[in-house]
Amino acid sequence: MDSIITRNQIIALDNLKIKAINTMQEHAIVHCRSGKSMILLSPTGTGKTLAYLLPLLERINEFNCKSVQAVIIVPTRELAKQVSEVWRSMKLHYRMVALYGGRPVEQEAAMFSGASPAVVVGTPGRLIDHLKKSTFSVNECSLVVIDEFDKCLEMGFRDEMESLLSMLPAVKARYLLSATDAAEIPLFAGADYGEPLDFRMQGGLPLMRTSFFSVTTTPDERLQKLFRLLCSFNGEPSIVFCNFRESVDEVRAFLSKNGLRCTAYHGAMEQKDRELALYKFSASCVNVLVSTDIAARGLDIKDVKHVVHYQRAMSADIFTHRNGRTARWEADGAVYMISFEGKDLPDYVPDTLMEYELPKKAVLPQAAQWAALYVGKGKRDKISRGDLAGFFMKKGCLRADEVGVITVFDRYSYVAVKMNKMREVLKAVAGEKIKGIKTIIEPVRG
Repeated sequence: MDSIITRNQIIALDNLKIKAINTMQEHAIVHCRSGKSMILLSPTGTGKTLAYLLPLLERINEFNCKSVQAVIIVPTRELAKQVSEVWRSMKLHYRMVALYGGRPVEQEAAMFSGASPAVVVGTPGRLIDHLKKSTFSVNECSLVVIDEFDKCLEMGFRDEMESLLSMLPAVKARYLLSATDAAEIPLFAGADYGEPLDFRMQGGLPLMRTSFFSVTTTPDERLQKLFRLLCSFNGEPSIVFCNFRESVDEVRAFLSKNGLRCTAYHGAMEQKDRELALYKFSASCVNVLVSTDIAARGLDIKDVKHVVHYQRAMSADIFTHRNGRTARWEADGAVYMISFEGKDLPDYVPDTLMEYELPKKAVLPQAAQWAALYVGKGKRDKISRGDLAGFFMKKGCLRADEVGVITVFDRYSYVAVKMNKMREVLKAVAGEKIKGIKTIIEPVRG
């Protein structure tokens, strides 16, 4: 481990099972030790979350870790939850609370009873709601982080951001991070950042680890060619991007009708349905996620091998963020542009696209190996992932490698088990109690 790393940072990285930081993260740590504000530009998937969480650890006063010392502003609830999960996985004794829409403000306020967390992460509107209600004090908050700052300051966020920053009077340093540049942001945020730490490569595309392909088609054949393309991936995790919710639903219906296990994800879905879609994809219960650009930012789903542009991105920034869902960290990935015959591709698309050779006949890949189970209890019932793993191994007679991803929400949980064991498990756990509590356990519907 690099000698620049502090003890708390070593503990955090060990708990995250990360052996070494990368060059971008090292530069961020060194820069932040000067006490100055920072603008960090780096492609998606390169570890920007750790590039501000690790320096943040050095700013927390260990003798005053019961008050809010840093606020992290993010554009979406998904990113707020992801940052919170990374923090939780670090297993340090400093608390972080995540604040975002989709649940009552009063429920979140209850999380501040007793000692305040050292760090708060949240979306602009929800943070403002709590600050207006004086849910927590920011008198000792010396740092604000704006993750995906270009998105936070797009139209619709600017007034909220200006109001929010004015409500953080004790802030001495600001960290702004993005995969794309937005020259006006530093002036708006009101600080002297100096030169940005710019680790972008060729417009933000991690080309060394990403292969780019074109799939040429006609409008009438587009869905059929998408199906053949996805079948050629042999079940490897893939995200298909569309521009509109209606397109997502149309594509998902076509793929499902033809036998591919997939799920849809867009902003018109209820929060619970969106959470389920992401869970099923991240837990490998389905192989394909069909989504609008809501999935282009802030989602860190491991091992996504393929990104497909079913409809072309509306801007270079969106193109960059979509592509960043694959080739994350040191992994390889591939990007596919479905394009119409005789139509030129936008300037932001690499001009070295190779035509992907589709198989003449689509062969359905092997079905997903995991099944998702719904458990009708969650955090409010003092149920943890460890409790659920132990329950299904003991009462369900499963080996550790037959229990997959477990996600616990406030009122319910999801547990992935091997598909070929699902019926046996459901029979074995019928009527059994988890920590003395009787609950519903059934296959996830939909």
